[in-house]
Amino acid sequence: MKGIGTEGESGLHRALKFRYTGEGGQTEIPLKGYVCDGVTAGGEYIEVQTGSFKPLREKVEKLTETGPVRIIHPIMVTKYLELFDERGTLLSRRKSPRKGTPWDLFKALVYAPDLPEIPGITIELALVEVSEQRVRDGRGSWRRGGISITGRELLAHHGSIPLVRPQDYRFFVPFQEDETFTVRSLEKKARIPPALAGKTLYVLTRLSVTTRIGKNGRAWVYRLR
Repeated sequence: MKGIGTEGESGLHRALKFRYTGEGGQTEIPLKGYVCDGVTAGGEYIEVQTGSFKPLREKVEKLTETGPVRIIHPIMVTKYLELFDERGTLLSRRKSPRKGTPWDLFKALVYAPDLPEIPGITIELALVEVSEQRVRDGRGSWRRGGISITGRELLAHHGSIPLVRPQDYRFFVPFQEDETFTVRSLEKKARIPPALAGKTLYVLTRLSVTTRIGKNGRAWVYRLR
């Protein structure tokens, strides 16, 4: 079975799996050669995905042959960083200045941009508050000075944004139907980094939510389709 077991599963993943599977549901369900995170009492399959959607593409397409699938993608709107030494002593706890936004979805979706077009799939953004545990062990990323990330825990759930049909992704276009815009325009309007604005418009254009209509200098110009 692909994806079998819960070894290495974070507390965040586990908490969301049980939350969305709900009362009367089941977790870790073998199906179509895979193991699904859960199934609700109403027969909807639940998959929690914190990273890229590319590894999920083939799996969820198989699952939809049996029933609808809801992909839960956490957006960390608030994150607390907890630093421990190797003996498990808490050294510090602080609030991260980085606040997640719904547009962070496109960091994961850019690797499987056609996923929302598969019938029976809903992508739901879970707006969450989390704590991230880190250990000063010298074995982590050099960008973090050798500090390792050892886990994430769910502290609070602040609502969700369900995306059922490709047209629901108009939510991510803060422009009127008669307006034209560029990657730079989206970056400024949504207050997101340039690279993320580019990924967003790439996916939205693949989903036929937006369309390219020409160029302004070197910049592509878009509008709602």
